[in-house]
Amino acid sequence: MPKKVVIIGGGFAGVNLAKKLAGNESFDITLVDKNNYNFFPPLLYQVATGYLETSNITYPFRKLFRGKKNFMFRLGELEEVLPQQKQVILSTGTVNYDYLVFATGCETNYFGMDNVAKHAIPMKTVADALQMRNTLLERLEEASRSTDPVERKKLLTVVVAGGGPTGVEISGMFAEMKRTILAKDYPELKGADGEIHLVDGLKSVLAPMSEKSQQYTYDTLTKMGVKVKLNVMVKDFVNDTVHFADGSTIEAKNLIWAAGVTAMTFKGMPEEAYGKGKRLQVDEFNKVKGLEDIYAIGDTCIQLTDPGFPQGHPQLAQVALQQGDNVGKNMIRVEENQFPKAFSYVDKGTMAIIGRNKAVADLPKPKLFFSGFIAWAMWLFIHLISLINSGNRIKTLYNWMIAYFTKDQSLRMIVRPASKKL
Repeated sequence: MPKKVVIIGGGFAGVNLAKKLAGNESFDITLVDKNNYNFFPPLLYQVATGYLETSNITYPFRKLFRGKKNFMFRLGELEEVLPQQKQVILSTGTVNYDYLVFATGCETNYFGMDNVAKHAIPMKTVADALQMRNTLLERLEEASRSTDPVERKKLLTVVVAGGGPTGVEISGMFAEMKRTILAKDYPELKGADGEIHLVDGLKSVLAPMSEKSQQYTYDTLTKMGVKVKLNVMVKDFVNDTVHFADGSTIEAKNLIWAAGVTAMTFKGMPEEAYGKGKRLQVDEFNKVKGLEDIYAIGDTCIQLTDPGFPQGHPQLAQVALQQGDNVGKNMIRVEENQFPKAFSYVDKGTMAIIGRNKAVADLPKPKLFFSGFIAWAMWLFIHLISLINSGNRIKTLYNWMIAYFTKDQSLRMIVRPASKKL
């Protein structure tokens, strides 16, 4: 009988594992996700700022695996795991498994700050990106009507919390939009005093990258008009004011939260299975410690057995892709009476885009640093080929070409879902 493999989560790790096993008659695959589509997180900020359509970075699971007879998709959310019975209880029913794989990624971490969680704009899902686009466009419209200069400045000021790639990329995008688009679309706002702030609790932006990348990014953002505030943490967000731990404040209605993530916990999983950041502790084969036939891959797990990463792997797409691939190969090896292979991460480099013709890239082997147009072209190429299918690549390239040559885009629509329930 084929082994029943249940994969919870259809991100980079889950989809890569499903692809590895799809078409193999030794397995029956059930992919579970609360959305019926896969999406590409690195380009969420371009959907949020109106440079890409949602369809550019999303693709339906059922179409992706069309024709794979051993694949089934189940729309739903995980509610409980029953390890003894080898079952998972979903919001849409109960599913049996021989192998259970957690590929649930992570969620936004507000570090216990209730006001930030309530009022800040997150950047983790497609729904977040669309909500951010609507919110910022609505505030631009409100600012264009306002006659109070203080209120107008609050509406136009954006504070981006988090100096990682997402924070850097969205800050740079806002700076370019302010310079090239705002005056054309909103002539009423000519000369308005809105500001863009990028804040982080660490001593540098892009902390995991090289010092050259950090310095180039800081200098470039500053030249673009972004006010970079380092070594300070957000403490609260109340009454249109961002409060920091050092006592300073910034008056703004827009706080974009890209400052941290945390893994999710699930009913039925023992507390001792979780490690730092609520990530599931796994062995060298990505099997959850203390449990049989339960695996975790990608951002939701922490693996301390890789000699090159004794503190665990970074929560990056490449780690998720490689772990999904390795677990899939190991399942096939076991079915063929071969020994599984321990996971070893191959670091292919890190990059971040800052703006038009401006980016940074660090390559580990050989150790190289690129900046400016070359790094920008590398970023575009890598992200383009990483999209899940050729249709997404063509649509994204088309939108990028329009944006590059016109320094503009026509996707800034406020689209609100109907409130009526059918």
